[in-house]
Parts: sequence; C-alpha cells; structure tokens
Amino acid sequence: MSNERDPLVTEIIGCAIEVHDALGPGLLESAYRSCLAHEFRFRGISFATEFSLPLVYKTMHLDCGYRLDFVVDGRIVVEVKAVDRLAPIHEAQVITYLKLLKVPRGLLLNFNVPRLTMGLRSILLREQP
Repeated sequence: MSNERDPLVTEIIGCAIEVHDALGPGLLESAYRSCLAHEFRFRGISFATEFSLPLVYKTMHLDCGYRLDFVVDGRIVVEVKAVDRLAPIHEAQVITYLKLLKVPRGLLLNFNVPRLTMGLRSILLREQP
C-alpha cells in the first residue's frame, strides 16, 4: 500500500470540514451524517450510506444489523461520531469494519470538537503478509 495521499481522502475531509464549519459542535450524529451525505452529493462523490455490513462467522452468514455510516467509492469507510472524545473502541470499530469489508482505508470523524481536525483519525490497514 502506498503512503501517498489519496485525493479522495482529502476531498472527504474537505466535505467534513465544510459541514463542521457550517454547523459547529453539539448536534447529534444523525445531523452530521445527513449534511455530510448532502455535501458528498453536491461534490459528486460516490457513496453508500447506512451500508449493511455482512458478517460471516466460519461459514455462517449473519445479519447482525451493523450499518456503516458511509462507504465512499467502494473503498473508504467513513464513521461519524459526536462524542466528548474519541476512545480506542471507536478506532477498533473502524478497523473491524475495514477487515470485514476488505477495504484498506477508513476515516473516523468526531464532530463534537472545536475544530474538526481535532476529531479526525485516518486509519490505514497494513497489508497482510
């Protein structure tokens, strides 16, 4: 996996900053998700929202009701939070989503911060040997 910046990641972050600048902190996650979806549409970014995450345990396919906030361009998971602070479990959640979907990159966005960059985590799965 290349360490070069992905222009789509930069574009997604730009969308999130636009939403945060307009709304500020203190709203529910659902408000930020809706506005971020609008911003993606406005910029012509391909995405799926409330993406149903398939879970396979051994050979059994389970519908556990997991829904990812966004899968952008089929290759980047975007998880939206509005919490006091990001915890290790939030990053673990995104890492698990990446593994289950077999995509290498995710963004964890916490909108409940003074500046969005303070609540941004970029997660890149290392290639498996």
